[in-house]
Amino acid sequence: MKYKQSLYAFIIVLLIYGFSQVDSINKIIQDGAQLEKLADGFLFTEGPTADKDGNVFFTDQPNDRVMVWRTSGVLETFLQPSGRSNGLSFDISGNLWSCADEKNELWMINKDKAVKKFPFKYNEKLLNGPNDLWIASDGGIYFTDPYYQRSWWEHKAMPQDIQGVYYVSPDKKSVRRIISDLKQPNGIVGTPDGKTLFVADIGAEKTWKFSLNQDGTVGEKQLFCDLGSDGMTIDSEGNIYLTGNGVTIFDNSGKKIGNIPVPEGWTANVCFGDQDFKSLFITASKGLYRIKLKIKGTRG
Repeated sequence: MKYKQSLYAFIIVLLIYGFSQVDSINKIIQDGAQLEKLADGFLFTEGPTADKDGNVFFTDQPNDRVMVWRTSGVLETFLQPSGRSNGLSFDISGNLWSCADEKNELWMINKDKAVKKFPFKYNEKLLNGPNDLWIASDGGIYFTDPYYQRSWWEHKAMPQDIQGVYYVSPDKKSVRRIISDLKQPNGIVGTPDGKTLFVADIGAEKTWKFSLNQDGTVGEKQLFCDLGSDGMTIDSEGNIYLTGNGVTIFDNSGKKIGNIPVPEGWTANVCFGDQDFKSLFITASKGLYRIKLKIKGTRG
């Protein structure tokens, strides 16, 4: 009898937890909204980010191109070749920054598609492969540098001694390693006020929260949640969106809100876009997806 009572109690807890998750995510997704596939036929989509008008730029790295989904519903090739661009982000001046890992560089692409290359090195060695980035309002750039062997590289070993996180000064004259104790950092995003940085350690299946100092370095480190991520974004209420198995959403305290399933094997990255910035765009392997939310997102 005690066993049955315990089992019933356990089932009730599971049901309550499940219903609370559904209720929570329904507070985020627009009523009646469904996941839409906007485009497909890519080899691997990554790095979505939106300009000030809500047009969403993303990469198709194996095909060496940057694509753009216009708010008008038109898909265009923005730049090809693109230096094997991966993660993307816009700065406050409207320049598109790219983790161009063909030669382990950062690229700055202006609205006329003119490219300025930044072949940053650390300790006089190549970076492993800049993967994802977040740009603070003062122009400082934070980027992750994991190691994923690429078919277009001549080198077959990791150039750096660790897989770290780096900071580029606002004047773009210096780069320094600011996080060195993660296994394989990948997704990265900061809060709009520039006080907090989130870094997903996909290798350790954890996401960490760091306070940011005025000089661009990190301060206090806290575990945010026990889930790693390929890419990530943040909304105006501080909820964090992680990728991998669909899109998993956490509130600003690290409590899981729920998951948005995506019908492809891997969900790489996310961003907010469209004119109202209430659409969540998802790059998932061979497709580009969108779902409309009640909450406005940031451009991070």
